[in-house]
Amino acid sequence: MRILLTNDDGIHARGLFALYRRFSMKHEVFIVAPDRQRSAVGHSITLHKPIRCERIQLEGNVFGYALNGTPADCIKLAILELMDIKPDLVLSGINPGANIGFNVNYSGTVCAAREAGFYGIPAIAVSMPGDGTRYIDDAAAFVEQVAQRVLEHPICQGTVLNINIPDIPIDKIAGVRITRLETYPIEEHFERRTDPRNREYYWQGCEQQRAFSGPDTDGAALSRNYITLTPIRCDITNYDILEKLKGWQLEPRGFDGK
Repeated sequence: MRILLTNDDGIHARGLFALYRRFSMKHEVFIVAPDRQRSAVGHSITLHKPIRCERIQLEGNVFGYALNGTPADCIKLAILELMDIKPDLVLSGINPGANIGFNVNYSGTVCAAREAGFYGIPAIAVSMPGDGTRYIDDAAAFVEQVAQRVLEHPICQGTVLNINIPDIPIDKIAGVRITRLETYPIEEHFERRTDPRNREYYWQGCEQQRAFSGPDTDGAALSRNYITLTPIRCDITNYDILEKLKGWQLEPRGFDGK
């Protein structure tokens, strides 16, 4: 199996190496990742400056491509330029910090997987709550199990999997839940400060989510120490209201009737 590995925390991140160690034992792993921390850039791509790519030695005989762009840039460049053959699977992570609910739209980790989905390539995004460093090797072993299932039983094209794994010992994990995205927004806030020149600036932050819209959501299950697996579609069309909108009978004219 040929695997493309990326993340949004930078090419030297521990979570990326955990996946590399696990999958490189049996598979060919191709690393293309940002050259620095790129968390919360969402699905942004680089259009107004050059994308620079450098092949670097990571450790021992492990090499990877470091980009000055976003996680989505990494996927695009890897598939269209750097790899001779498209990957069989894309892995994004392991991200320190959960990616659940609406926040997946901000996540470079999840959006890198979605970018792969745009090309019809199976993809998995992986995150762990907190700093996600204590049990990353156990998490990587679970991801290998999921990856095997994805290749044996292909899911709908244009659908990627978002996995969140508690950063606790295996015997403390309650199980695995197939979940939907949490729909309750997290509680966000801005902290206003003043710099030495007496100019105001802001730090954005959020509180840990404690209320959930239902027990079948990723947030609720993760809070009970379950591994969560959520299918996410790349096509964000709301098909449920297409026919209703067609009934509006809109015409190409202004409000004055002309």
